[in-house]
Amino acid sequence: MAKRAFDLVVSALGLVLLSPLLLAAAAWIRLDSPGPVFYRQVRVGRHGTTFRIHKLRTMRHGRAAGPQITVGDDDRITRAGRFLRQYKLDELVQLIDVLRGDMSLVGPRPEVPRYVAMYPEELRDKVLSVRPGITDPASIAYRDEAGVLAAAADPEHEYVHVVMPAKLRLAARYVDEASLATDLRLIGRTLRIVFGA
Repeated sequence: MAKRAFDLVVSALGLVLLSPLLLAAAAWIRLDSPGPVFYRQVRVGRHGTTFRIHKLRTMRHGRAAGPQITVGDDDRITRAGRFLRQYKLDELVQLIDVLRGDMSLVGPRPEVPRYVAMYPEELRDKVLSVRPGITDPASIAYRDEAGVLAAAADPEHEYVHVVMPAKLRLAARYVDEASLATDLRLIGRTLRIVFGA
């Protein structure tokens, strides 16, 4: 209950305080390439329920329907999108998803259905027992996931057989150890990484 109250207060306050930044980012996206400001994608949330996650659009309109993993210098990414991705600004609008109750500030990152279908059953049940989050230990550990996959001979194989299992183990450990204090530490680590502190 305390976690949900914390999520509600921080997400609402965050959206208000960040609104000038989000409006500026939205204007840049519209000026940089044709298409909508938001990109929405089906993800798997708590107890396996699907929802549509919000992101600021970072890819050329109509090109995001390609591979579901981003590898290195993906030519689908716009100029504005490259900057937004570098500082994780494209994910700030997920505060909307937190406010709606689909996500939490901290929790295992929500995955697309295709990859969730590949989760081992015991880990799937545990990881999906909590609301997915904007950040978590796996997001921090694999903050340069696109670069890791770009270095692999077969990025899809690398993701499915190496990166995803490692992220799942970190997510499961988070579920076991989750507390408000843990969440505050993870939010602090995320902010330090994003702002280079």
